[in-house]
Parts: sequence; structure tokens; C-alpha cells
Amino acid sequence: MKLDGLAAFVTVANTGSISEAARQLRLSKSAVSERLTELERALGANLVQRNSRQLALTEDGLAFLERAKRIVTEAGQAANELAQRHGEITGPLRIVAPRGFGDLHLGPALYSFMERYPEVSVTADFDDRIGEAAHGYDALVRIAPGEMPKMTTQTLTLSRRTLVAAPSYLARFGRPRTIDELAQHKAIHYMERNPDDWSFKSGTEMVVARVAPRLRVTSCLAMRDAAIAGLGIASLPTFHSHEALRSGALEVVDIGLEADLTPISIAYHRVPPAAKLIALIEHLARVLGDPPYWDVGLRLPNIEAATGLQR
Repeated sequence: MKLDGLAAFVTVANTGSISEAARQLRLSKSAVSERLTELERALGANLVQRNSRQLALTEDGLAFLERAKRIVTEAGQAANELAQRHGEITGPLRIVAPRGFGDLHLGPALYSFMERYPEVSVTADFDDRIGEAAHGYDALVRIAPGEMPKMTTQTLTLSRRTLVAAPSYLARFGRPRTIDELAQHKAIHYMERNPDDWSFKSGTEMVVARVAPRLRVTSCLAMRDAAIAGLGIASLPTFHSHEALRSGALEVVDIGLEADLTPISIAYHRVPPAAKLIALIEHLARVLGDPPYWDVGLRLPNIEAATGLQR
């Protein structure tokens, strides 16, 4: 039983397509099919049902999949450890990430990664509009719940979102302390979110506040600056607002409901990932931290909820 056969099987299972698996593995479709057939012969079991319209795992395939994933992942990690010992973390990496997070946090993390691995070259595309179907990249950094379909996803850390406003705004219009009072205020909204509402967790339920927009923009950094200018209340991740919170330019608006916690994760197609990508994932998890470095020392409501990250 060969590792390349296991990798072919896992990639076919993740993508649901031999054609897509071949593209991700940079192989011909016939090569992927041959590796899959060889694996089934070695195991003495059919793992995949094939017909002209669709591809599906058999019961044996479903039973074998999780074990195969672990084997491929562990083999990739072992190869990465050897590559690091021999100084073989080399070659190009193409990644895509949200612009604001990329500008403020991912960029500096990449710079230290490239200093550590001088033979790696990076193309980093920071763009909110690429979305989650970013083909042609080795990895996608995303800030969203759930896993990416047909991709392997690993959590790096957590993003914590809070309501913030400038002291000047709160002095003029008052500080809302409940979700009902919040509806009487003016909001600074992110245009990529529709409709203009904010969600909060109350026990096991989600509650929504719809607040009239004073300003709608496509940049979280512009939202932060508008909030500092006193234009209204903004719902911002702390990786955008932490410096303003520390300086006192912004204050947290606590309405007694739990803040939004969203995974910051990295998703990739290739299984196992290349040694350089494994090195990047380990570097980012270490540099960003748990809890993330931008939250350390901030006085935030329910801060305990932001710790204890499960990977």
C-alpha cells in the first residue's frame, strides 16, 4: 500500500471528482485512477463507486477515509520535520487572505516566516472580493465559521468581534446597555454584510439588532476610523480595533450579550500539504497565538470565552 495511493484516495474523497483531484495533485486523470485502483487492489476492497455521472464512496471507503486522512497528514508532518532538519523548506507559496487582516497581521507574520525560511518566495493576495472559490492558490486564509467544502481546514486562532464607539459619540448620544437601546443609535456598517444587522448570542439562541446605518463602507479600517471620528457605533473584530481600544480612542460598548467569536483558519487542497505549507501553518499558529496577541491585555466582556482554542 503506497502513500501516493492514499493521497489520491483522500483527495478524490475530498473533492468528489477524479478530474478535480488530478488538478490539485498536478497529475493526469489516468494517473489518479491508476493509483486509486492500485490502492483498492492492495486492500482487497472497493473504496469508490464510479459511473459516468457521479462518484461516491462505498461503505468500505467511508470506513477507511478517516484513517487514511490521519496517515496522509502524519506522513506530511514527518516529511516536513525531515525537510526542516535538512533545510529543505523551499519554493513558491501563493496565498489569499482578507485585505484588512492581511495588511495588519498576516503580512508581518509572513515577513518573519520568510526571514526564517529564506528559500521560500510568497505571493500574498489580500482581497476581500476573491471569496472562497480562490483557485490557483496554495492556501486560503479565512475568517468564517465552518469548514471549506472539498478542502482541508485548520484553525489558527479566534477572531473576537465587539461593538465599539468613540468617547465623544458616547458622551453625546449616551451608552446603550441593552439590545433595545442599541436600536436607537446610528451604526457604521460593512457593505459586504447584508442586511444591516448585528447578531449576538444570548444563551443558546441568536438575537439580532438592526441599527440604522449612518455610514456604509467596504473597508473595516475605514469603519474603525469613522468610529474614532464619532460617527456612530461599529461592530469590529479586535484585530482591527485593539490599538484604538488601548489608546482610549475607542471604547467597548457592552450590551450584556456574548461577543461574536469566529475562527481564523487556513484551508488548502493538496493532501498531504507541502512541507513549506506545513511550516507556514505552524508559524502562523505560533505567531498569532491563543488567545491572539492583539487580545492580550484588553479589557473585554466575557474574555474567558475567547480562550481554550480547540484545533
